[in-house]
Amino acid sequence: MTLLTTVERHLRRRALAPSRFGRVVAGDPRFVFDLRRGREPRPATAARVLAFIASAEAGDLREV
Repeated sequence: MTLLTTVERHLRRRALAPSRFGRVVAGDPRFVFDLRRGREPRPATAARVLAFIASAEAGDLREV
């Protein structure tokens, strides 16, 4: 599964706006929009995004 697919599923499950997710997780409100256009994030950024999603899915984080 790609990072974009994982992010899109998380956005749907949590009913999050892409800009809000990008701002909170990557410090960039355009992050998800850029992923949709083919942006390849650095490995450290991708790992941070996946860790955030994993924590949120496990219930370790409050809603963004």
